[in-house]
Parts: sequence; C-alpha cells; structure tokens
Amino acid sequence: MRSLSFSISSGEILGLLGPNGAGKTTTIGMIGGVLPSTAGSVRILDGDTVASDRSTLRHLGLVPQTVALYPALTAEENLRFFGNLYGIPGERLRGRVEQLLELAGLSARRSDPVSNFSGGMKRRLNLVCALVHEPKLLLLDEPTSGVDPQSRERIYEALGALAEAGLALLLTTHYLEEAERLCHRVAILDEGRVVADGTIEHLRAIAGEEPTVTLVLSRTPGPELASKLTASESPRRFHLQSANAERLLPEILALASAEKNEVEELQLHRPNLGDVFLRLTGKELRD
Repeated sequence: MRSLSFSISSGEILGLLGPNGAGKTTTIGMIGGVLPSTAGSVRILDGDTVASDRSTLRHLGLVPQTVALYPALTAEENLRFFGNLYGIPGERLRGRVEQLLELAGLSARRSDPVSNFSGGMKRRLNLVCALVHEPKLLLLDEPTSGVDPQSRERIYEALGALAEAGLALLLTTHYLEEAERLCHRVAILDEGRVVADGTIEHLRAIAGEEPTVTLVLSRTPGPELASKLTASESPRRFHLQSANAERLLPEILALASAEKNEVEELQLHRPNLGDVFLRLTGKELRD
C-alpha cells in the first residue's frame, strides 16, 4: 500500500473500488486486524486497531469474501456461536438472534442446517453473523458476489437500513451499479493508493465526465444550430457535451424545428461510475 488514507463517518457507506490486485481485500484485512501492516494506523473511535489498542476490534464487524459459516449448524446456531465468542449474555443474545434472522429474511429457516441453504441465503446469514455484537464499523468484501437477484435486493435493503441506523460501512464490490445505488462516497483504489475519493457527482467532475447528447439530423444544420454542436463522424451527426447538456436540449430541438431540420436520432448519455473509473485509472474494473 502507498500512503493509503481515508475516513468513514457514522451512517455512511463508503465504496472501495479498484481493478483486481489494487489492494482492496488487503486494505479490508489490515483494517480488520487480519493482516499486519508495516506502517501507519487504523483508528476506530480514537483507538488504534493495528498497534496499541486491539480491544477496539470489538467495534468491527467483518463480512469476508468467502462465506465463513459452519455448514453443520443451523442459522440460529451459527448466530449463537458467534454471539458467544463475543461474550454476549443470554437474554441480550436471544434478542439479537431474533432481530438478525428477521433482517436476513431467514426466520422461517432458523432451524435448517446451513448446508441446505442456497448461495444467497448463506450470504445473507454471513452478513448478519458479523452484526451479532453490534459493531460500529462493518467491513464488507464483495458481500453480494454470486448471489441471486432476490438475495441481492435483500442485502441492499439491509445495508441501507444499517447505515440509516448509524452504522459506518466500508464496501468493496465489482458491481458498479451496486456502488452507485448504495454508496454515499466512493474511493477509487489503484496500485495501492487512493486516486480519487468523493461523491459520484464529485468524481464525475474531477474526471471531466459530462453528459453527452448525440443527434442525427436530416440535413446539414444552419449556422446558428451548428454553432451549438460539435460535428462527429458524419456531416449530419453531432454531439453536445456539457454539464448543461440536458438543459440546453430544448433550445437545440427548437432551433432544429425552426429550420425544419428533422431530428432522425437522439441519444442522451449520462456518465456512469464505469466511465469515471476508466478515466481516472485507465483500466476496466476487472483488469
């Protein structure tokens, strides 16, 4: 890692994106105390989890990329097992188990062994097992990898509810639409360093990505209309790229109508997180 630095606030979901080998899982491991770091510090509630105060690790929940459950135990038994590891007393643990089975949508399957669960059900149980001790920060390493759409939606709803309740979440994902939907901020990691950090709108701005309108006209436009457009690969195909492209579109269409120039094709492209990622790193997400 190279001078990696970022922060997460309570109630915030921070997405950590990067191509394969960028250091996402290593970062999660160091924050969670699973991997050693040679320098620097990871501070949670003013305690240093890497060096002097490993007791702060009790404030962390970790959802690893590989499902970490006991397949011979039931859903309820897995939750109780992890709760006992944290020394949660009986009455409090019973309440947590009920809450978390409901959150995962597994109350009706509480007595079934995990070996009988689908991949999506295991992912959901994997998530709530990391919550049994009520952490302040939840680390999630690709928590929806390989799950069915219904389970993914259930996980999305759960993560949103957890953030609204004040939990801080650090999420790594290869699904750009997942980051766009869930994350309040995104940090783009490449070759062990953060190359950009901010809201998606902020990242669009620093990457120079703006909405683009493409239109094909029935004939070459007049001077006034042409002055507002950029010619493309043919004399009748034009682009308008601007932060105000959508606002300017009615004026463009009015000018085309005034000169009786029919619009044969119209496309509006709003830059997505994939466009921003490619511009900032020069790589596809899975490179």
